[in-house]
Amino acid sequence: MSANNIVWHDASVTKEERRKKNNHGSYVLWFTGLSGSGKSTLANALSRQLFESEIESYVLDGDNIRHGLNKDLFFSESDRKENIRRIGEVSKLFVDSGQVVITAFISPYREDRAQVQQLLEENEFIEVYVECSLDECEKRDPKGLYKKARNHEIKDFTGIDSPYEAPINPDLTVNTETQTIQESVKIIIKYLENKQLIKVK
Repeated sequence: MSANNIVWHDASVTKEERRKKNNHGSYVLWFTGLSGSGKSTLANALSRQLFESEIESYVLDGDNIRHGLNKDLFFSESDRKENIRRIGEVSKLFVDSGQVVITAFISPYREDRAQVQQLLEENEFIEVYVECSLDECEKRDPKGLYKKARNHEIKDFTGIDSPYEAPINPDLTVNTETQTIQESVKIIIKYLENKQLIKVK
């Protein structure tokens, strides 16, 4: 079937109606940072805090997504770009469903993150830079990936033989090298409250 024969079908329940029912907005908190910076841990800690405040959220985690939706992708530059493109489209669906989406992906290229932002409406994309030095991430090495990369067992590993382009002007920065996970969660919660995006009980 040609793409020309595909027609968009409008939903019977709108994004605005879902937001009104949930009593909060829907948007993407896009966590970006090096492997080992704490993105997944932080994302899940934040999700738990939101859940306990009756805010609908869902975590899209890099490794988890590669177990299913993106299991056909590897770590070449083109596959990394496709990985983020797909996640952007999935995130857009979650935003349309009225949920807060928390993504935890290295997403090393600024261009790819910008393309995700362009998929969404104004104030629906919040870039959160999970800052942590390469030295510290390599010391942590929770999955043993840096060691494998240094031993040339893994190719195209971000920070070693593949670049990471840190955000130039992120909406929010948390530093997991100097802050605990709970301190970082509080910073994000405060940011969302100040932007009137959530009301935490």
